[in-house]
Amino acid sequence: MRRLLVLWDLDYTLLDADGIGRELYEMAFREMFGREMPQPGSMAGRTDRAIATEVLTLAGVPRPGRRVDEFHALMAARAPGLAELATERVRALPGAAQALAALRDGQAGPGVVQSLLTGNIRALAEVKIGPLGLAGHLDLDIGAYGDDVHEVRAELVAVARRKAALVYGDGFGGQATVLVGDTPLDIGAALAAGARAVGIATGQFSAAELAASGAHAVLRDLADTGQVLAAIFSEPAP
Repeated sequence: MRRLLVLWDLDYTLLDADGIGRELYEMAFREMFGREMPQPGSMAGRTDRAIATEVLTLAGVPRPGRRVDEFHALMAARAPGLAELATERVRALPGAAQALAALRDGQAGPGVVQSLLTGNIRALAEVKIGPLGLAGHLDLDIGAYGDDVHEVRAELVAVARRKAALVYGDGFGGQATVLVGDTPLDIGAALAAGARAVGIATGQFSAAELAASGAHAVLRDLADTGQVLAAIFSEPAP
């Protein structure tokens, strides 16, 4: 049986981090530049590489694109210091743990590989997910993160596929890759890569907006594990 690669978005798909990502940005910017950080536009669905570039541009940093890696390195170094705060404030969204466990345990069939495709840099993603007991369901080493080389989220799909192919020996082409996320940018990334797109209306975008973005399936939330599995596997809901 052909393997299936399921790539989960993080914020407002699996969890609510209660703003600790923005706090990490502000902490790193203050340390690096000695002043308060200018506030970027909406972060929803964007990569940290794109957000950092905007922040540095708004701050008037010369050649901001050349400073992003340095800025991310400082963020990554400071992220573990937010672990205690994450334990206090990050919460898993209803049904997230059950959906991940069902896929891991083969309840809808064998051959599923799960990871993250998130705009967060990896160090921040690990801090957010750490207290929730979800990481054991995921192969984080094959995920794609906001500190990978691409600003555009759609390009991260190829990054994750390459990593997964090296480990599992399958290219995960076409709809053998499934992206699950809460923003039109998640849906657009899946469609651009020829992957299956599952929208979850637990963020700031409605089910209608996610459907209009071209999602193959849209769920109100992850609370019904059977519906989640049906959406991922392109089957009629029970």
